[in-house]
Amino acid sequence: MVYLGVRQRTEEAEGHLSFYASRSKLSRGRLKWEELCPIRTAFQRDRDRIIYSNAFRRLKHKTQVFIAPLEDHYVTRLTHTLEVAQIARTIARALNLNEDLAEAIAVGHDLGHTPFGHVGEKVLNELCTGGFRHNEQSLRVVDLLEKDGKGLNLTWEVRDGILNHSKSGIDILGEGWTTVSSIEGQVVKISDIIAYVNHDISDALRAGIMTEDDLPHSAVGVLGHSSSARINTLVSDIVGYSSMALSTPNQENPEIEMSHQVLEATNTLREFLFDRVYATSLLTKETENAQKAICLLYAYFLKHEERLPGEYASREDSIERKVTDYVAGMTDQYALHMVKQISC
Repeated sequence: MVYLGVRQRTEEAEGHLSFYASRSKLSRGRLKWEELCPIRTAFQRDRDRIIYSNAFRRLKHKTQVFIAPLEDHYVTRLTHTLEVAQIARTIARALNLNEDLAEAIAVGHDLGHTPFGHVGEKVLNELCTGGFRHNEQSLRVVDLLEKDGKGLNLTWEVRDGILNHSKSGIDILGEGWTTVSSIEGQVVKISDIIAYVNHDISDALRAGIMTEDDLPHSAVGVLGHSSSARINTLVSDIVGYSSMALSTPNQENPEIEMSHQVLEATNTLREFLFDRVYATSLLTKETENAQKAICLLYAYFLKHEERLPGEYASREDSIERKVTDYVAGMTDQYALHMVKQISC
């Protein structure tokens, strides 16, 4: 056949990657064994499976920060995901890492996000026994919820990157940063921050909740006075300092690195966003409506299991787990539509 050996040639080319790069043919494997693709490597196949999934398509109608904006240019979960993938690919290529693995983790990292952004996650975390974390839900999506309960059967490396991409409240590169096992997973983790720090500033300016002059001068003085300048500074700094860090083979725990000045500026800007943007976004009428919508949907389906779609109702899980999966998978528009239906 004309494609005979295509995958093998790509796998052989991966031999020229950095000492610390992940090799697709050395993957720890999938949850269930399956034949190899003759053309695509294991990581390329994972990326494609995620992009063609229902959960990925729904990201276009899920809020990033600002709920129900009237303008078309606010960031959604989908545009955020694409930005993370682009930044991660750029860094991975510059560091001679496995670009396919970085891209696969990036396109799958936010599949488990709820409707209404972090507001929805916060409410579900309060309602669910054991809490709710979007990174864990993202793994549940790819392992179980997609393809009518069959899951996507992704490789261990992509699943690890998806599960461990979340930063919680820790500083960038702080203690606990390297819970993700691959260096490509670290690249996605820091690319996620680069993307949201910059596009959330743009959205906050667009929403009128702050001005350019409100940004901490010490941070923008180091990183730049525009989104593109800041992204360029961050990517260049990470590539430069990580190249030095990864130049010595056989380190036990290699890590992505940044200069002290750029790292400090980025943490300052991130803290500013938590104080001035994310906290402020929780005080709007739209946020209040979103909170009520999640609570209403959750309570309603707990009492009316028969109204759950068949793929959720037939699963051998607790009613609470079924409802959590269903509500978490909704888009903003669909959640509001369901609220209207059950309120009639």
